[in-house]
Amino acid sequence: MNKDMHNLWEQAYPDGLEWELSALDHPVHHIIENTARQYPERPCLDFQNTKYTYSEVVEKIDRFAAGLQHAGIKKADRIGLCLPNCPYYVICYFAALKIGAVVVNFNLLYTQSEIEQQMKDSGVVMMITLDLKFTFNKIYPSLRKGTLDAIIYCPLSDLLPPLKRFLFKVFKFYQLASMAPDSKLYSFRQLSAIAPKPQEVVIDPLKDIALFQYTGGTTGTPKAAMLTHSNIVSNTEQVNLWFQTGERLSGQEKILAVLPFSHVFSMTVAMNMSLRSGAEIILVPRFELKQCLQLIKQKQITILPGVPAIFNALNNSPAVDCLTTLRYGICGGAALAVKIKEIFEARTNCKLVEGYGLSEASPVITCNPPNSGGKKGSIGLPLPGTEIAFRNIDDVNQPEQQGKNGQLLVRGPQIMQGYWNRPRENQQTLLDGGWLVTGDVGYMDDDGFVYLTDRLKDIIITNGDNVYPRVIEDAFYAHPEVAEVIAIGIPDDDKGEVPKVFVKLKEGSDTTVEELLEYASSNLNPLEIPDSIELRKELPKTLIGKPSKKVLLEQEASKRKNQA
Repeated sequence: MNKDMHNLWEQAYPDGLEWELSALDHPVHHIIENTARQYPERPCLDFQNTKYTYSEVVEKIDRFAAGLQHAGIKKADRIGLCLPNCPYYVICYFAALKIGAVVVNFNLLYTQSEIEQQMKDSGVVMMITLDLKFTFNKIYPSLRKGTLDAIIYCPLSDLLPPLKRFLFKVFKFYQLASMAPDSKLYSFRQLSAIAPKPQEVVIDPLKDIALFQYTGGTTGTPKAAMLTHSNIVSNTEQVNLWFQTGERLSGQEKILAVLPFSHVFSMTVAMNMSLRSGAEIILVPRFELKQCLQLIKQKQITILPGVPAIFNALNNSPAVDCLTTLRYGICGGAALAVKIKEIFEARTNCKLVEGYGLSEASPVITCNPPNSGGKKGSIGLPLPGTEIAFRNIDDVNQPEQQGKNGQLLVRGPQIMQGYWNRPRENQQTLLDGGWLVTGDVGYMDDDGFVYLTDRLKDIIITNGDNVYPRVIEDAFYAHPEVAEVIAIGIPDDDKGEVPKVFVKLKEGSDTTVEELLEYASSNLNPLEIPDSIELRKELPKTLIGKPSKKVLLEQEASKRKNQA
């Protein structure tokens, strides 16, 4: 690594924050237990207007951990969580980790076959889910086949206030899964009544795996990044230290958790960082614009972690001007368009801070300073204890010149131990010296701020020249009638690849493709001007609202195949 580059970001650090930070030697469950000792009666979770204090949540964690041991769970066993944001997720997550089990997160939107494939790949022995058909019926067949040893079902009605519980049982009983008697089927309530505390398990935070976090699969088959207890705790502390440099009221923040905890960004920022700092988490199973706006106002939310699509949706609502309690928006998961940031900050008087990370890094690597808001278009500075370097795009072993585009590499206490059962990918991704190859391309400016231009695999190569989709997308986002945009590369007989842009216009807009092309072309060089533009009512997204280039590429490939 270039020592001068290291000095650049240290000199740009927020006042009072040191860069040096070693790996933390603590198990993950200490995150919430330490806070509970400090603030036992402070509100910890709020779900459907029912609040749980820190001491209550820790007690429930201990009881469920004892129940897991009674059900036969041992250290290093894999436990799958297929749960929305609700108290069950927090309790099950920390209970499993406390007894040394490995948590495996499952996407609620996965199909039955996708869930079974991930079960087999990870070696999950037990799954925990709600008692709803939507999730339970996709998991139960694996129990009958013997792919799975046991299922724990969590009754949704137990989390609801009395009136809502009654109405749910009367009017939505058809959503409940049928529970036939089965010795391999346990209820959360049943296991939580076994004992008040679990038997102690010795955990080596630096070596013992806490989490199998599956990558998004945008570049192939999803892989399980193996994260240790130390990886997760260290990243939680890195993020916590970073935001302590802002105007933060320790123990008095209110966080709206609208991104699923099963996504590593939300797990670390919305859940673990919040619990580490004594904040109150308002749990929301899924993002709905109207509900989100109401909760921010009614609950007086101060911090909102989200993806660009969420902040863009808020920008397009007149009610966003009334969100006066928000102090920070924390944006991750996808590139934040400068226009989205500018509009949100202007209308809310709230700093929207962009960060960057990936599953293999627990996930946060860089972030803009919360006190200043950082630089527009930048993903910020490396977090404490985190080093970054840029290597040649064609040869990862060759350093790239300062300020020029190169492959982004990172190392630090949050970096994974490797992919589960993927030796070839490990050799390609984890280099000598502890460096992780991120697959992203970018550069560092003279002030130490990092900028991404694109994913290495997303780069469009036109006539041998690199074209970066993010540059194209930013040019289109600057148009006042554009709501969302995705740029991809499609095959071309003459040029190899050419850019194609998909646009969702704002509601009621009658802007034409020709007008969009003329507008964007004034800010793009000839290689970046798209070969075609397609208007769509909706653009495909992942579970957390991240634009899905993968879906569009598959659609284009299918279209070409049919035309052949």
